[in-house]
Amino acid sequence: MTPHCPRFWPAFILLLTLPGYGQDLFRFHGDPIPANVEALYVKGLNYLQKSQSKSGVWSDSYGSQPGVVGLAVLAMLAHGEDPNFGPYSGSIKKGLNNILSQCNASTGYIGRSMYNHGFATLALAEAYGTVNDNRVGPALKKAVEMILSSQAKNSRGAWRYSPESNDADTTVSGAQMVALYAARNAGIPVPDKAIKTGLNYYRTNQSDDGGFGYSSASGSNGPRSAIGALVFALGKQKDTREFKAAFRYIQQVGFQESSYPYYYLYYASQAFFQGDMKVFEKWNNDNVRWLAGTQNSDGSWMGSHGQTFSTAAALLSLAVNYRMVPIYER
Repeated sequence: MTPHCPRFWPAFILLLTLPGYGQDLFRFHGDPIPANVEALYVKGLNYLQKSQSKSGVWSDSYGSQPGVVGLAVLAMLAHGEDPNFGPYSGSIKKGLNNILSQCNASTGYIGRSMYNHGFATLALAEAYGTVNDNRVGPALKKAVEMILSSQAKNSRGAWRYSPESNDADTTVSGAQMVALYAARNAGIPVPDKAIKTGLNYYRTNQSDDGGFGYSSASGSNGPRSAIGALVFALGKQKDTREFKAAFRYIQQVGFQESSYPYYYLYYASQAFFQGDMKVFEKWNNDNVRWLAGTQNSDGSWMGSHGQTFSTAAALLSLAVNYRMVPIYER
């Protein structure tokens, strides 16, 4: 694969340094990346780098699953790291090698669950065009085809744990939807019909309170509602009733959610950023303070899904401060 033209342009970076422009875009009053955010991020990246094995995985629970490997790789790319020659390039390449080794050559399926497949596909989409590896493009294309074929066979037009599942839920479906948006950003064909069908599935799961249930329009919670808000925002549906209601709901939840906190932070950061910059600024400040108080001395964060997932998700909740991968653009 011949690498795409770079997606991060020097002229754009120059504009961020001009008086007023960077302040308006980042709303950080002259300092696009606050020093405390950078310190947290680098410390977390150093943990991921040092704890990664030669085979590209991590030894804690879930750390060997391709979806978690993908999120860790994405956390490095989202910091603007050079994937070919930078200080974390070896870690990025090892992670991508592991993901690619777990791709089924005939079906494109990555790992053993659609959770893993969605997050791993997202990592491939963000690496495509920036990583000098001719395996990434074909693997990404087949992974996207797997997502689309699984949706086409699903009676609800969405996804669940396996490609053959006939039922669906909003969490697994969120991973596939975000992966499709990222792949489309990267230039991989994704039919509009697939996006519209996925959004229609979310509409059937939105409760009267604006939040989203798991597989029906009941039992709203923070993580699922942040996912729902995000998939509508990325689908350029921020003027719709569905997005506005979901955004109101997650504002009531606030910056943290007790169940699956890092999973919530990962999606909520993007949903707040997409929704309203003033609301995002407050949420982001609260999030930075909380993460600063809970980061371990080795740079990791601890959660029920293991240190690798928790650390990667925590970093990705900070990554919108950098705007260095297309999925984090407004």
